[in-house]
Amino acid sequence: MLTDRSSLRVCMVLLTIFACSVTVSAQSNASSDSLGRQRDIVDAIQRAFKPGSPIRSGENNKKLTQISVAPAFGYTLQTGLAGIITGNALIQSSKYPSQNISAINSYLAYTQYNQLLFNTESTIWTDNNKYNLIGDWRLLRYPSENYGLGSTTSINDHFTINYNYLRLHEAVLRNIGRNWYAGLGYQFDYHWGISESGVDTNKGATDFDRYGFRKNSISSGITLNLLQDTRTNPVNPRGGWYGKLVVRNNFTWLGSNSNWQSLLIDARKYIPVNHGKQVLALWSYNWFTLHGNPPYLDMPSLGWDTYNNTGRGYIQSRFQGKNMLYDEAEYRFNITANGLLGAVLFTNMHSFSQWPGGSFEKLNVGYGGGLRIKLNKFSNTNIAIDYGLGFQGSRGLFVNLGEVF
Repeated sequence: MLTDRSSLRVCMVLLTIFACSVTVSAQSNASSDSLGRQRDIVDAIQRAFKPGSPIRSGENNKKLTQISVAPAFGYTLQTGLAGIITGNALIQSSKYPSQNISAINSYLAYTQYNQLLFNTESTIWTDNNKYNLIGDWRLLRYPSENYGLGSTTSINDHFTINYNYLRLHEAVLRNIGRNWYAGLGYQFDYHWGISESGVDTNKGATDFDRYGFRKNSISSGITLNLLQDTRTNPVNPRGGWYGKLVVRNNFTWLGSNSNWQSLLIDARKYIPVNHGKQVLALWSYNWFTLHGNPPYLDMPSLGWDTYNNTGRGYIQSRFQGKNMLYDEAEYRFNITANGLLGAVLFTNMHSFSQWPGGSFEKLNVGYGGGLRIKLNKFSNTNIAIDYGLGFQGSRGLFVNLGEVF
């Protein structure tokens, strides 16, 4: 089956057939010779329609902005027919050789069932990496399948939560020494028009009912942020480390329904293998409620990280709880020497605390593999098409623009 996550971006796979992409290439850290040997979708189109034309290389691409845009359409059970536009922009300054690449990822989808989905995630670096601005903005008109709280829920016991959702998360961090950053942020999560449907009344009240919910919920809080980032390309890291710690404090005086606090620890390590030809990527994503009771839809949940990528092998919101433990490993390698095609193998493990009680009672596993197709060789952006499997026969197709983490 296709997950609701893939309903947002599922048909980017069609780009490999129709090649409906626009790229504005730019200066790259790779040499002109190495880029001349690399191939992407644009090169493939050029070879098909303009045989004998010179291959694009870094010598002909000196701009500082790299944009990949991918229009597509598709169909899933969750959305019906959907029109999608997705893209990313990479920006690099020429003044400083160690300047980190800024990245903006965005997509817009409108579906047959009048669902509206808009996401923009950004990581902006100012000159000489002095400041880092991190944003996550979303507007969703969205039904979501839900299975209750904890890691022992059944795939057969699900119901639908309908809601509208506005997310505005922004943080400003300042360099405090050698790739370390600290700063403040603000996070606002507003759900409205919340309703429940598809409930089997013979099984009694759902966890959604027992936990307690309002037709509207607001979480509004100040964040304390600590970050270390040694990656040079966040879209497709070939090495380096990323570590982020976020303490969120939600207060009624800021508009929240209740006072509650959470802690997020996001750590990633990229290990080059075989002289950099392959990469072993490791990810640990842990999300804890420190105090109070967050609204049901703001609790830690599978597939609700910034890029909606945790838990390949499972539908979004398959597991949920007040506390989340999550680890993932992925092995990345090329299929073709020119970089046009690549592949990955991955596995993830996760556990959510039970409710009520708070104990971690079960570890669930997801695993699978995927194909990588080079969309833009100058930004090293791939179309990622993965198939994952999980507990109780869970399975699904997962599509991304750029690497999963």
